[in-house]
Amino acid sequence: MSKSNRGKVSAETYTGISAVERDTGLSKDTLRIWERRYGFPTPQRDANGERIYAHSQVVRLRLIKRLVDAGHRPGNIVPAEMHKLEQLARNRAAGQPADTGGHADFMMTLKSHDAERMQQFLTQGLMRQGLEKFVIETVAALNVRVGEAWSSGDLAVHEEHLYAQQIENTLRHAIFLASRRGSRPRVLLTSVPGEQHRIGLLMAEAVFTAAGAFCIPLGVQTPVSDIALGAVAHHVDIVALSFSAVFQPGPAGQSLRDLRMILPPAVAIWAGGQGLQRVREVPGVELFRDFAQLQETLTEWQASHARTATA
Repeated sequence: MSKSNRGKVSAETYTGISAVERDTGLSKDTLRIWERRYGFPTPQRDANGERIYAHSQVVRLRLIKRLVDAGHRPGNIVPAEMHKLEQLARNRAAGQPADTGGHADFMMTLKSHDAERMQQFLTQGLMRQGLEKFVIETVAALNVRVGEAWSSGDLAVHEEHLYAQQIENTLRHAIFLASRRGSRPRVLLTSVPGEQHRIGLLMAEAVFTAAGAFCIPLGVQTPVSDIALGAVAHHVDIVALSFSAVFQPGPAGQSLRDLRMILPPAVAIWAGGQGLQRVREVPGVELFRDFAQLQETLTEWQASHARTATA
């Protein structure tokens, strides 16, 4: 590393490639390919020769990932300057539906760090909408807003964590109050190793619980072999898995294929989340693009099995 580069590293905040992968949802291979093909990102090297990235580049990579997920081709946006990327993001936001749920006010409350007002907003929305509608309409929309703010660098880590904790508190309490034991389907909910995000799982559990299902939540990062053992031990009808945007589609698809191979054929696998948006199909696995689709499929499952039970 040159003398000038050493000075630059000491003056700025730099992040290692593994942390950038977790932060942005872009794999190490993708970062290296873009560096070679498009000339961005432009990492420095640490004392061990490992790639490290300036904070400004991490912010830009988050925005690029967001635009790629929205359908933009990497070749058109990776080399683009930050102001052009921000304009693309603004143009996309301008085409979104108007905010009729007070979500902009909620975001202002989040930025002001007023946890009490955030909890009031969420509790009032839950009471007004009911658990199912609250998840599908309010929480899903807030997740998008928070995700976009995080990707563009408008939210700090502590603010994103504050949001996640308030959503978890609200959903856990609502699930506890709505739980009705003994109904079908029996659903085991978890995530595979490497997936630490809980909100998607809690949202799914809330939808299942609101519909009267019996839920067995195992938390996150359960090894695939233990998921299969748990499914058999609890006599479940469905294993429900969540994959957030930080989970790469290749490993996500492989985890689902591995689980399908060792689960009894009678046990269904339902999976959803942003990490599966680029996974088109996994044989023997039902993929969900949103919670409205989950609600609809669950209703069909219950109606079908009710007919079978009375036949």
